[in-house]
Amino acid sequence: MAASPGPASLALMSQRSASDWSGRLAPSLDMFEVLAREALDGLPAPFRELVEGVTCVVAEFPDDAVLEELGIESPFDLLGLFTGIGMAQSGAVPQSGQLPNTVHLYRRPILDYWAEHEETLGAVVTHVLVHEMGHHFGYSDADMEAIEAAAERGE
Repeated sequence: MAASPGPASLALMSQRSASDWSGRLAPSLDMFEVLAREALDGLPAPFRELVEGVTCVVAEFPDDAVLEELGIESPFDLLGLFTGIGMAQSGAVPQSGQLPNTVHLYRRPILDYWAEHEETLGAVVTHVLVHEMGHHFGYSDADMEAIEAAAERGE
């Protein structure tokens, strides 16, 4: 009968498993939806309540019409998009026929960004989700960049 591996051997095997990417694949669209749901569920309750009616859709890339409308040449340059009428622009009662506000997350551009930066994939997905939800609140990209810069400075 062979001896059981000791604690040091188990730790080494665990390290090898964690660092062995040879059998791992990039997260699928379904897994990205799980990541997005986890990111949303991890936000503070008051924030989640304010975005309750906003749907989240995951796609491989933005479609050509979106890229053309925004004047973006490469589909890798758009990680996410908010569509709809944000809280600041809508009235007290939704207009009839109004589609739900939606956050679109684009899997391949997010993976590309993640591969080039020193952040976890979960952190990138959360950042893009929160950024796009910011548009629901009426913030522009410039507004959100200023908020992020102030937070980094500790203001």
